[in-house]
Amino acid sequence: MIEQIRDHVKALFRDGKIAAFLGLKDEQGSIVPHLFSTAEELDNGLSIGVGATNTERYPLASLLMTLLTGYPDKTFGVLVRGCDERALYELIRWNQAATAAERIVKVGFACPKELAEAHECRKPFPDVSVAGDKTEPVPYARVRHVEALELPARLNYWLSEFDRCIKCYGCRNVCPVCFCNVCTLEDDVLTKTGDLPPENPMFHLTRAIHMAGRCIDCNLCTEACPAEIPLRTLYKRVAEIIEEEFGYVTGSPDSGKSPLNILGPPPGHTSAND
Repeated sequence: MIEQIRDHVKALFRDGKIAAFLGLKDEQGSIVPHLFSTAEELDNGLSIGVGATNTERYPLASLLMTLLTGYPDKTFGVLVRGCDERALYELIRWNQAATAAERIVKVGFACPKELAEAHECRKPFPDVSVAGDKTEPVPYARVRHVEALELPARLNYWLSEFDRCIKCYGCRNVCPVCFCNVCTLEDDVLTKTGDLPPENPMFHLTRAIHMAGRCIDCNLCTEACPAEIPLRTLYKRVAEIIEEEFGYVTGSPDSGKSPLNILGPPPGHTSAND
């Protein structure tokens, strides 16, 4: 798989289609994001982050937005899994970089079946795949398990999970679609910054509401959480509600604009000056 990707990216460099390639690199056994600036550099440590014993993933989509904003005249290639591509669709839809769509060349690969099943991935492959065999989407077993609980038991389940939070902001910082310039989670009024654990359940419910119409189901938040809180299970259910109520599927190229991506006051709003 890695050979297919390397050859494809080398051809993109050779044909002048990209200025650089944002991917993953093996640095003495540690997989890290890396911007490859030449075709020759690809021979030195290019990785897809999938190994026999572990998988390394990063929010490459949000890193790419930073590059596109900093270099408005450049086109970049980027390594994408299914979740990375969903993040790109959503970030472009929310106008996170000028002319972003025209300056992105996706180099995709399908995640292995074992990885897709472990993450219950709704679409473990990008629309444009260069390598890997596509596997079927995996049902939301964890969401269904929590939903099957009686309401008091479900509330106690989440309160118990949230009580382990140490307010490290890892879930927010790793999220590829957290892009607000001012973060509500740092507002003293809403979250009592400094309390450990944070006020329960305000901190996590506030973030869940902010992820409505944005979460692309990548599971990075759960992976990053040192307290092992199943955040993705909560966000999955929020995403389902958005789809049920508005017909909007986050991270889909065919869903149009998010119903929550609006400018100005909501319908029916009347200001005090009217």
